[in-house]
Amino acid sequence: MRLARFDGGRVGVVVGDDRIVEITALLAGHLRSDGGPSGLLSALIDSGVVLDELLGEARLGDLPTFGLADVGLEAPLPRPSKVVGAPVNYRSHIDEMALDTTIADWGMFLKAPSSVIGPGADIRLPYTDRRTDHEGELGVVIGRRASHVSAEDALAHVFGYTCCLDITVRGGEDRSTRKSFDTFTPLGPWLVTADEIPDPHDLALSLWVNDELRQSSSTSLLIFDVAQLIAYTSSVMVLEPGDVIATGTPAGVGPIVDGDRVSLEISGVGRLEVGVTAEGAVSYDARPLPPGITARPSPPS
Repeated sequence: MRLARFDGGRVGVVVGDDRIVEITALLAGHLRSDGGPSGLLSALIDSGVVLDELLGEARLGDLPTFGLADVGLEAPLPRPSKVVGAPVNYRSHIDEMALDTTIADWGMFLKAPSSVIGPGADIRLPYTDRRTDHEGELGVVIGRRASHVSAEDALAHVFGYTCCLDITVRGGEDRSTRKSFDTFTPLGPWLVTADEIPDPHDLALSLWVNDELRQSSSTSLLIFDVAQLIAYTSSVMVLEPGDVIATGTPAGVGPIVDGDRVSLEISGVGRLEVGVTAEGAVSYDARPLPPGITARPSPPS
């Protein structure tokens, strides 16, 4: 099932290629959401309620239906409690970065939940003179609390999957700084429930900037696969329902500039498209620093 948020946090089931059936009222009648309609999809994940059972009480054909092109899709999870990233998790990316280390050496990193945006929004470049790159990744959405789970049991803790862009400013700062600018974690276009993707380890991933194909790979080439990522991450931190794991990016990482259009497509999941703008960008030296404090030049990384 493909679950989407649209038009101010309303929730719908995407049917076919061109329709969305609204289930906002149905969810509101069964779930409590502190965030109102905007938090209903997160509340559904957190509740553990089986959506098929809820939908069994109402025929989709009897619920409000809209053309997919007539609604504004939003990030399926606007504020996950955490976004966990997997660095250098494809050997092809290790080769292009000229590294001799993998995720096994680096461990995981965190991205700010406030960096999430949805389809059709714009990535905002922070600096006029620092390179900012795209990284296309499969996003895994946790559905059950996971602590020290085994790889064999890990997939039972997945609610679903989405497309994820891990946008990155190059430099010497910690990853959590360079990857946590507002708008640096586009998610979408919707969330595909795990039953629709019984094997997340054989999904084609392609990314275009404008009409140029930049990345083309498969999740079969992950160093730590989805199950191993969940097992490893849950050995470090408790994973809560609604948390997102960005599984890493393959070779083809490259810069994005003002006016670009970035499209990420993952088989069985969907196609996420966002824009890029330099509006509000400043030079790196103009970033906020206390008086009298200078910083050493930050080399690319």
